[in-house]
Amino acid sequence: MSRTTKNVLVVSFGFLLLFTAYGGLQSLQSSLNAEDGMGVISLSVIYGAIILSSMFLPPIMIKNLGCKWTIVLSMGCYVAYSFGNLAPGWASLMTTSAILGMGGSPLWSAKCTYLTISGNKRGQKTNKKSQDIINQYFGIFFFIFQSSAVWGNLMSSLIFGQDTSIEVPEENLQFCGATSCVENFTVANSTLPARHLVNTLLGCYIGVGVLAIIFVAVFLDNIDRDLAKEFRKTKGNQSFCNTFLATFKLLRNPKLLLLIPLTMYSGFEQSFLSGEYTKNYVTCAIGIHYVGFAMICFGASNSLCSFAFGRLAQYTGRIALFSLAAVTNLGCFLGLLYWKPHRDQLGVFFVFPALWGMADAVWQTQTNALYGILFAKDKEAAFANYRMWESLGFVIAFAYSTFICLSTKIYVALAVLALTMVTYLYVEYNEYKHPAPEVTTDNLQKPEKADLKELNDNDIITQTRM
Repeated sequence: MSRTTKNVLVVSFGFLLLFTAYGGLQSLQSSLNAEDGMGVISLSVIYGAIILSSMFLPPIMIKNLGCKWTIVLSMGCYVAYSFGNLAPGWASLMTTSAILGMGGSPLWSAKCTYLTISGNKRGQKTNKKSQDIINQYFGIFFFIFQSSAVWGNLMSSLIFGQDTSIEVPEENLQFCGATSCVENFTVANSTLPARHLVNTLLGCYIGVGVLAIIFVAVFLDNIDRDLAKEFRKTKGNQSFCNTFLATFKLLRNPKLLLLIPLTMYSGFEQSFLSGEYTKNYVTCAIGIHYVGFAMICFGASNSLCSFAFGRLAQYTGRIALFSLAAVTNLGCFLGLLYWKPHRDQLGVFFVFPALWGMADAVWQTQTNALYGILFAKDKEAAFANYRMWESLGFVIAFAYSTFICLSTKIYVALAVLALTMVTYLYVEYNEYKHPAPEVTTDNLQKPEKADLKELNDNDIITQTRM
């Protein structure tokens, strides 16, 4: 196994551990902290803070600390959120949500930059197209990472399943599904598990999160250490304003502007499953202890399809995969619009998340890879934009979650999906006419000292050290 592959696996398993905790907790927020919509609002605060951090933190942290230590520090922000849920209240939950959000954009931007650097380097060594290697690396990452939904939700279902007193009132069923509106459905106390079981689950999540931090800090190679060190030495010659505004400067690129609907839709579709489906279908009709099992189906499908699509992309192309995801989501939304969920239809509750996982595998692997390919020279700023616009999709979806009916939310998501495919296909057409240049070995060479003085914040850290 090459060191590059080893590093990809370390990043992947580090995220697997971290999001085993956070992903499981996110799936439960709309049901666990349903009072006054506190759980959903905390998720909105998280993604609002991610938008704020996307504006300036990723380029600054990655160029000064390097990808590895940016990942390690950002992981600590995620663990803080689990602590905030030990004593859930507006102060504790909103504070730790903001802390998590500030670390969210640097974490994902550093991960994407790290994988793209690794893919470019590997492509040059093996004389293969960097684009294909990057696709494979993102496929491997999401294959491992998305299985976190399996383990995190399995923990919650097994622990909450010990509470035999959880009941779903018969009168709840008439308000489940697309007929659900804010004024006619609130999670009853009888559907929530005992507090000591909640604390047991949170203790497990905290332990797994701390393990993720230690694992990455010990085993991940600091591949961009030398250039980060040189940047710190010469940062007196750098304009802080350039660093601060690097994310926004890239918005002058028409391709990025056209990708905004696609990126925001990723936030819409993920928030719908974790916030709306889990509460208004699963918890409402069959109980909160089934949320974990439903999300396991999502995680398993997402993980397997991420790996498969990462490899299939070089044969089918991106357009076929994006079209498959769009058609799948369209079918799911229409099905959820007319389905009347009932406890006697237990299997159906798991089919929808499985199909959703297949579609989300495309949105995640191919969109990440597309950003890395189209903006090869501006990776930090590009992936910061990715997190910013995806997070805006989350914020909007979570923000209106407590104000409008579920059927309206589905129509909004369908409209965004339609806009997404129109703008995405235009980007592909433009890329076909004017393809982005391949990254060459020159991009992977360490710049001369004179060049470092001219290094601006749209330049990508491509120096690697094996």
